Amino acid sequence: MKNKDYDLICVGAGIMTATLALITKILKPDHNILILERLDDVALESSAAWNNAGTGHSALCELNYCPEKNGTVDIKKAVDICTQFEMSKQFWSFLVDQNLIKDPQSFINPVPHNSWVHGKDNVEYLEHRYEKMKEHFMFNTIEYSTSIEKMKEWFPLIMEDRDGSDIMAGSRIDRGAEMNFGALTRHLFDILENEYGVTVSCNEEVQDVDPDHNIEWDVITKNTITGNERHLCAHHVFIGAGGGSLLLLQKVEIDEKEGYGGFPVSGAWLVCKNEEIIKQHLGKVYSKAGPNDPPMSTPHLDTRYVNGKRELLFGPFAGFSPKFLKKGSYLDLFKSIKTGNIKPMLDTFWDNLPLTQYLIHQVSMSFDDRMDDLRKFYKNAKNEDWEYKVAGQRVQIIKKDDYKGGQLQFGTEVISSKDGSITCLLGASPGASTSVKIMLDVLEKAFPEIAEDPKCLEKLQQMIPFYKTEVTEELFHQELVKAQQLLEIDKSIV
Repeated sequence: MKNKDYDLICVGAGIMTATLALITKILKPDHNILILERLDDVALESSAAWNNAGTGHSALCELNYCPEKNGTVDIKKAVDICTQFEMSKQFWSFLVDQNLIKDPQSFINPVPHNSWVHGKDNVEYLEHRYEKMKEHFMFNTIEYSTSIEKMKEWFPLIMEDRDGSDIMAGSRIDRGAEMNFGALTRHLFDILENEYGVTVSCNEEVQDVDPDHNIEWDVITKNTITGNERHLCAHHVFIGAGGGSLLLLQKVEIDEKEGYGGFPVSGAWLVCKNEEIIKQHLGKVYSKAGPNDPPMSTPHLDTRYVNGKRELLFGPFAGFSPKFLKKGSYLDLFKSIKTGNIKPMLDTFWDNLPLTQYLIHQVSMSFDDRMDDLRKFYKNAKNEDWEYKVAGQRVQIIKKDDYKGGQLQFGTEVISSKDGSITCLLGASPGASTSVKIMLDVLEKAFPEIAEDPKCLEKLQQMIPFYKTEVTEELFHQELVKAQQLLEIDKSIV
């Protein structure tokens, strides 16, 4: 049986879908939107608090966003990521200002962002990064120090029993944020359901998306409890199902999907159980990944707020599972291998043997091995104070490359049909932190008539002042202060 037509059907009930649907509804309240989720609630996969790093990725402490070549540190990516996170904060601030979110501290809290390195080469790099970032207005409050006493103020646990015999340095920006993306996602879905009447249909798995000659797409679903099948008509479809997006995209009849594959990586944390230790550390402290380790392996000791409780985590530790979702199937990876992507996947494998070796090492680690890694950060860590907790699944993008045959990407990418009627988000980090910018890109592809409408553009710039606007120093600081105050994280603003 055919159901009523939808302007937009979103697959997956995470932060990306919630953001796209809400922006679209604010701009066009009459658009008919349906959200389909195969699990029994929203925000249970990548958006769940324990399944991601919780860092408001703004390039304040993540060293992999500032590569160094020939002694010169490039901060372009850091500027881009910082701009995109501020756009997210502006949208969330707008929702608070409109009284649509009443308790921002349920999903965002002020937590200083620190970087910490040891060894002569790394200290020189951190100093070069500091000098470069200090020159830019987005990062001009950054502090840098090689002083043991100063670093003890910033991250006392890490500096316990360190006497200055090691060469080390730290940097710090106070205005950092700690995020609970699960709580934020639930806020967004509450607004969609209560203010705009958008239906979130759970326990409904999308089996296929086929062309429909009367509209654009026929979305075929199966209820995971009753087994009942539905055929839904949609003018536009957005596939935002986290790691599960690739498998569904491969079923869609568009040329743009060709050559894409995925490499699944699971994550895990060491979580502190000792409340006295948790109280001694306030901040996110990122270090450098090993010379042959992937960017996702960057170790960090993090203050987190999960379900209203302050936590302390160390990681991430990588693992391997052929699942594309935490609650996926062990056959996911094998199902994703197609004639069109097997060569890029094989080429990528041979070009990334250090990643394979890294994963083998990570999977073979014992609890004691992981605690030894933690002790490189926190020398006095005791086994009995920590427990091992499995986090979410990421699927890194593999795509065709004209020169290498295949290329592994660690970012996100929007795949779109030529007419924009179907869009799909692949990839992971920085993901949720930059969800607003990514979903604005989707909106432009899927609904150019909305994005180009002068009234809608005016509304978008009201909600997100950085949208299609040159970000000057004056505008940056003006909007930074406004967002920090509305989100109640303005304690560190100078």
